[in-house]
Amino acid sequence: MLEYEQMFLSKGYENIAGMDEAGRGPLAGPVVVACVIMPLDEQHLVNGVDDSKKLSPKKREELFPIIINTALCYTISVVDNRTIDRINILNATKQGMCDCINKLSIHPGIVLVDAVKDLDVNVETLPIIHGDALSYSIACASIVAKVTRDHMMLELDKQYPEYDFKKHKGYGTAEHIRLLKQYGKCPIHRDTFIKHFVENEK
Repeated sequence: MLEYEQMFLSKGYENIAGMDEAGRGPLAGPVVVACVIMPLDEQHLVNGVDDSKKLSPKKREELFPIIINTALCYTISVVDNRTIDRINILNATKQGMCDCINKLSIHPGIVLVDAVKDLDVNVETLPIIHGDALSYSIACASIVAKVTRDHMMLELDKQYPEYDFKKHKGYGTAEHIRLLKQYGKCPIHRDTFIKHFVENEK
């Protein structure tokens, strides 16, 4: 998973960042973006890092504090459901990514991004399809974003327990759709995502 990092290190790049999001697809909750600059020397590589979708929740929870404590710096940006409805999910994701890059305490030489392109930032970016499975730095960011969002959804479950957010994290599972039809929407649902399931939403 270090092929991209090693390629840019060999070209003289320093402070290679990885960036990914969690929550583009759910019917409820925010999209969360994380950007990390990890040390890339063998001594500081975090064992077990992989695409967050391939890891169990337990493994992600174990890796999360190790990654943020090992990182040279990291940033997290949260874009809420109202913004997603207003500017669409792609633009909301881009907004979160630009915010993450701009908040980094170390200026990156390049940012490796999972798939998203055309970011309006003053730094070189490289979108990589399936980057969270191909780049160590992006995989670290994907774990930070996923665990952060999962924790947020667990807290939101306490506010809206009837929707069982702790189980499905806002994704459009059959059970979530059933509960949505039963109770109607709540304040964290994305109106533009649920219009096919709930009638007369405004």
